[in-house]
Amino acid sequence: MATLYLARWETRFWAWLIDFILVGLPVWAISDRLPPSWEFSIDPGLISISLTSVVFFLYWTLFEGYRGQSIGKMALKIRVTGRAGEDIGFFAAAIESFGKAFLLIPDCLIGWLAMPGSKQRLFNRISGTVVIETREAEEPEGVTYVKQEE
Repeated sequence: MATLYLARWETRFWAWLIDFILVGLPVWAISDRLPPSWEFSIDPGLISISLTSVVFFLYWTLFEGYRGQSIGKMALKIRVTGRAGEDIGFFAAAIESFGKAFLLIPDCLIGWLAMPGSKQRLFNRISGTVVIETREAEEPEGVTYVKQEE
């Protein structure tokens, strides 16, 4: 049986901030130069839909669906997995990314308040995913490295 170490909220925040800087700032710079017909934004209360939100949704879905990690998660050695540590695929990645991209505040608040101690956002729970630390052992189990003299 594998032991999974759930990532801390602080680590998850810093990974999100790295993604926010690497993806959000260039998208904003590009969107400022687009003609007005390309601009759209719907912001009814806690729901935010904009070009930036759509780009983030696609970014997180592709990266986390393919390898379980966005660039921010890679940098901080955390990943999104299924509840048993398995790869999640694109469908589960799309569900969990939807909350981050379009409903971040209620997604986090419901996770913190309604599911304390679970370290899950609402859309992590809906998608059956968890964010874990990637504690890679120096040597995989059953493997011995032999160093030859140079």
